[in-house]
Amino acid sequence: MMKSAIREKWFTFPRELARSIGDAESVLDVGCGSSSPLALLNHRYAYTVGVDGFAPSLEESSARGIHDEYVQADLLDIDTIFEPHAFDCVLSIDVIEHFEKPAALELIEKMERLARKRVVIMTPNGFLPQEEHSGNIYQRHLSGWSVSEFESLGYAVIGINGWKFLRGAFASPRFRPRRVFNALSHLSQPWVRNRPEWAFHLLAVKELDEDSRVLSTAQ
Repeated sequence: MMKSAIREKWFTFPRELARSIGDAESVLDVGCGSSSPLALLNHRYAYTVGVDGFAPSLEESSARGIHDEYVQADLLDIDTIFEPHAFDCVLSIDVIEHFEKPAALELIEKMERLARKRVVIMTPNGFLPQEEHSGNIYQRHLSGWSVSEFESLGYAVIGINGWKFLRGAFASPRFRPRRVFNALSHLSQPWVRNRPEWAFHLLAVKELDEDSRVLSTAQ
């Protein structure tokens, strides 16, 4: 019970993600990978679909039973697979940094076309170098993102995963002993939440009103 309470206080990402998804019951997880963070949430959504271009990741996710359905596809083709406004929420966690900036912006536009209520995106704050790994050619990082870029696109942004300086590749603690610096990162989370420019990750949410949905359909 004590460990659970401490984890709930320190590990705030699941709570922030659930709050961002809000009242959505259908969720499209774009670039779901093998271990979507939806699996961390207590809430079970009525209908979720995972899309990814790497078949082994989809197979592993399916074995875990994270989503109701899976689709293997180029992520830039999602608008040809699903109808406009097909999901309450379209979610993309640690994905857009794997695209060059123009392609990533195209993907964001397509996500907005598929969402009825909101789009949720998480990505590292700034460019974080990463090469291919685990046999997955899509793992290389090709772009970095800032708070101002998201705000210019109409997104509200909060900071996630603590002070940027304390974490490095794969969000692992940058310094040793890692347990100590992991704890320091968690302790810094309340400070960076509303100062996302100092955070390791950016969690961006765009609420879609009727006018924006009509515009996205017309584009």
